[in-house]
Amino acid sequence: MTAEAQKALQDELEQLETVSRKEIAERIKTAREWGDLKENSEYHDAKNDQAHLETKILRIREALLNADVREVQTSTERVGFGSKVEVEDSKSGKTLTYTLVSPSEAVPGEGKLSMDSPVGKALEGAKVGQTVKLTTPRGTKELKILSIG
Repeated sequence: MTAEAQKALQDELEQLETVSRKEIAERIKTAREWGDLKENSEYHDAKNDQAHLETKILRIREALLNADVREVQTSTERVGFGSKVEVEDSKSGKTLTYTLVSPSEAVPGEGKLSMDSPVGKALEGAKVGQTVKLTTPRGTKELKILSIG
């Protein structure tokens, strides 16, 4: 995980533990004041939201506790963790930009690929101008490294 991702998780945890907890506690308090809890859907919804919130808080705490914070590679000579890589798909001619991140940070739709993904593994250690080959579920791909940032 990058230090940036760790900071984002810490900020989210703080938000959940302070603001979100207070909001849900207030919803529960208000719903209780309405009386009969057996048929009080607002109360049950708030309690359900509270359970989901506490689960999310526990998951974030666990992720932070087990986080392996790694330095982002600043070298532009070889692709590594944190590198922003511009590649050209030899088959389609499309230019694509990827940032190589940890599995927990990966969001393929945003171009954030896990170092453990087939593309991440193929790109790791490559240089500008080099073409890497990889096998994906859709077949073999060739990607030419255009730039590393």
